[in-house]
Amino acid sequence: MNPVAAKIRMGFVGGGEGAFIGQAHRQAAGLDGGFELVCGAFSRDAHNNQQTGAALGLAASRCYSDWQGMLDSEAALPAHLRMELLVIVTPNHLHAPIASQALKAGFHVFSEKPAALNLRELLALKQVLEGSDRLYGLAHTYLGYPMVWQAREMVRSGVIGAVRKVLVEYPQGWLSQDVAGQGNKQAGWRDDPEQSGLGGCIGDIGTHAFSLAEFVADQPIEQICAALGTHIAGRQLDDDAAMLLRMAGGASGVLIASQVCAGEENPLKIRLYGDKGGLEWRQEEPASLIHRSIDQPLQVLRSGVGQPWLCEAARQRMRLPAGHPEGYLEAMANLYGDLARAIRDPAPGPDAPGVPGIETGLRGMAFIEAAIANHRGDAKWTALACTQ
Repeated sequence: MNPVAAKIRMGFVGGGEGAFIGQAHRQAAGLDGGFELVCGAFSRDAHNNQQTGAALGLAASRCYSDWQGMLDSEAALPAHLRMELLVIVTPNHLHAPIASQALKAGFHVFSEKPAALNLRELLALKQVLEGSDRLYGLAHTYLGYPMVWQAREMVRSGVIGAVRKVLVEYPQGWLSQDVAGQGNKQAGWRDDPEQSGLGGCIGDIGTHAFSLAEFVADQPIEQICAALGTHIAGRQLDDDAAMLLRMAGGASGVLIASQVCAGEENPLKIRLYGDKGGLEWRQEEPASLIHRSIDQPLQVLRSGVGQPWLCEAARQRMRLPAGHPEGYLEAMANLYGDLARAIRDPAPGPDAPGVPGIETGLRGMAFIEAAIANHRGDAKWTALACTQ
């Protein structure tokens, strides 16, 4: 982004003091200097809300007690002062209602995923988006990593040949115990269907694995055969999932997502195999992409500014020389950077190039609903359907 361009004025719903993801979004948005925080409705708790705003340097008048009031008040401000982009980092049940009203009020939207509680709600949001002239982005942060783009380009250019097998796994351990029963608010709302939606683990992290598989393999998943599990007594939603995949290009696959893998942190990982070789990328070691060839020694491609053997899309998403690790915040900052460019230089359509949008949200919601339907039903395979 042009460094002399005016910063895009943004506001937050959610992300008050103590919320990890809100702080991550603010740090990522500020990394390249393209955004300025001007307002927020950070928490329903009045003290938390005002304390968060004060800590972020906001005037009390721009710290709103609720998101509806914020949208109304910001829309009434002069154009050169009002918020331009609304960032939504609330529990899932508020994502679609807030996004819909923000779009109708004339604001761009960047939302945490999932985009909605269910497919019906999301299709209604899509209609609102298509009737507006605003942009909508979805925080599938792992799709912002440079070496993820490098992997996809190598698949597209035929480096590993025709894709035959996709293996993607996302094990976490933070829900191995009943932490919701111990007062953990993040775990509590994630296990409440009214706030989280029908999917637990599959909605929270399974959708990340799903989207990564489709993105890198560059082909949609058409059918799944799923087994969901709940390992903690009293837990309402799934905390463990394993499934077989059938992809449009003929590849088969396996997806594993679990939040009861004791001791695991955040080791999202994908492996792809074609008839000429394979690729492997691990989120906890994001600077490396392993390339296995059928007739050559194993290679480890490393990220870094100026590496001539990396594709242009990957190089554009790097800020540091090789050996200086870039991570989660930089990946999210890449999404914000692409969104900033699209806002300042708008292209036709409701999506910002490089930023997961409403179609990614629809695919993820179709995945959740197909997994649940398959697990509950008797069919061996269930097709993903993005309409209803």
